Amino acid sequence: MRDGHVRVLPLHVANKIAAGEVVERPASVVKELVENSIDAGAKSIRIAITQGGRKLVSVLDDGCGMTKDDALLSLERQATSKILDAEDIERIDTLGFRGEAIPSIASVSRFTLTTRRRDSDEGTMLQVNAGTLAEVRPAGSPPGTLVEVRDLFCNIPARRKFLRSYATEESHVRQIYTVHALAHPEIAFSLTVDGREAGRLPAAAKVADRVRDLFGPEFTESMLPIPDDQSAAGRTATVKVTGFVERPNLANPTRREQYVFVNGRPASAPSIVYAIREAYPRRQGDARPAVILFIELDPGQVDVNVHPTKREVRFRDNVAVKAAVTAAIGRAIGIAAEPAAAAVQPTNDSRQPAESRTPDTKPFSAAPIPPPTSAPVSPTSAAAPSVPAAPPAPAPVETELKVSVDGEKSKPWRWFKFLAQPESGYLLIETDAGIVTINPVAARERIVYERLKDVKTPSQPLLIPETVRLSPVDYSRLAAAMDVLNAMGFALEPFGQNTFKVDAMPQIASSLSAADLLATISRDLSEPGQRRGGERWREELIAKSVARSFAGAPIRFTPKAATKLVEELCSCRMPYVCPRGKPVMIFTSTRELDRKFDRG
Repeated sequence: MRDGHVRVLPLHVANKIAAGEVVERPASVVKELVENSIDAGAKSIRIAITQGGRKLVSVLDDGCGMTKDDALLSLERQATSKILDAEDIERIDTLGFRGEAIPSIASVSRFTLTTRRRDSDEGTMLQVNAGTLAEVRPAGSPPGTLVEVRDLFCNIPARRKFLRSYATEESHVRQIYTVHALAHPEIAFSLTVDGREAGRLPAAAKVADRVRDLFGPEFTESMLPIPDDQSAAGRTATVKVTGFVERPNLANPTRREQYVFVNGRPASAPSIVYAIREAYPRRQGDARPAVILFIELDPGQVDVNVHPTKREVRFRDNVAVKAAVTAAIGRAIGIAAEPAAAAVQPTNDSRQPAESRTPDTKPFSAAPIPPPTSAPVSPTSAAAPSVPAAPPAPAPVETELKVSVDGEKSKPWRWFKFLAQPESGYLLIETDAGIVTINPVAARERIVYERLKDVKTPSQPLLIPETVRLSPVDYSRLAAAMDVLNAMGFALEPFGQNTFKVDAMPQIASSLSAADLLATISRDLSEPGQRRGGERWREELIAKSVARSFAGAPIRFTPKAATKLVEELCSCRMPYVCPRGKPVMIFTSTRELDRKFDRG
């Protein structure tokens, strides 16, 4: 009962509170244990999980190991081998240092630690059950440390209920595996999931080799290296930036993976995010490039103790860090901007049918989607735009349309006539009620979305099956949704490490790149806030991902192709907005035109 008096919490309660800060899910356990292994000088780290880490998390390393006394002390709060006094906190050069991870993990699991130093004849095994030391005995073991965490949150049922599905928890573990493997290519890593090897990475001499081993050669070829030199490109003041950035004209209009490491620690800061955004050309929507950045600076210039799990850091000189990141990315993009622009065209545009494709002369730009000035089907009050110089309009094509769609509701208009496609890329049509301006990119998204979502989409077998290698995290997400994908027209099957064999695609998306499309779907599945009730949300999300993949650069339409696009748009149940909620058309009624021209 709360009586206003101050008390010291019992140790087991304090440990559970600390566990709540450090241990959020199985991936948190993997992170803390792997960081301890790295700090112990390990050259090989083996990770194994069962049931997404709920049943078992195991981390084995060949690091320095511990004596019996050190192993017992590691179970005490604030016990650490990584700092000695307060001054050390100002210059942290290790990954773990708080001295809370091991006791916190042991307090909410069935915990076993087996360890041996290289100069010792025998090792030590100790076992802890939900915070209570159960056994300590000598044990035979190789040099290094093995930590096994079973039945996570066994004594906190409420926390255990908040864990996600096995597949979701597994994807978080794969993310931890990926970021630490990237940060330390000199260390060999392996990952085993439910008894099956899910990843094996040999020690690599170069970061580029580790990137290729993790993500595949296609991803590596799409990245530009940041020069590692002493000029402004690689170093500003005391900040050094190396790594890889994505070619601007290859990036898809979606959120891409961004890996940032500060002194070898996977972390980020608002100043880094800002610098990446400012260094890149502006993109459509919330697009951001894939980057792998390694930022090095004096440990005394960065505070790594801002967040309990050390996800975010704080710099003493934000200006210097932003300048270094911006300069490094700018140099990498500038070196290859001209040849890349001439040699590589945007993927989505280059695979459209020849009937409606023209060469893209502006690889870094896309047709803007105009902001809605009014409801999509209401008269707009915006001033009439100036008329741009354009080639002569094609001959009008008139098409009579039926009044209703399956007897449910009327179409947007009774008839329409295609007028022209000016240099802006929009389509101008005349209808029985006025003039309509259509964004063909958004229209195509809406058509593809409704076809894929509402109709049993036929598959299009590929002439030559494709093998698509993905990052470990992307592969895990798609593997969990593979049944839904195959029901929607894909034909996928596992084909080796982090690789799918693609035998067929949905017919409506058969012109797209299988690798780009699967990566886009995976990233969309990772977005927070998605509904988790049933499988319907997956179908809707996949349909939106496929539809958005058609949102490339504007294309030129023949009158016949434009008329067909508008007819297909008219058959949609919601032709006024794209799947992302942006307007497909802006309508100006004849009455509004008469008023603006003072004719009525």
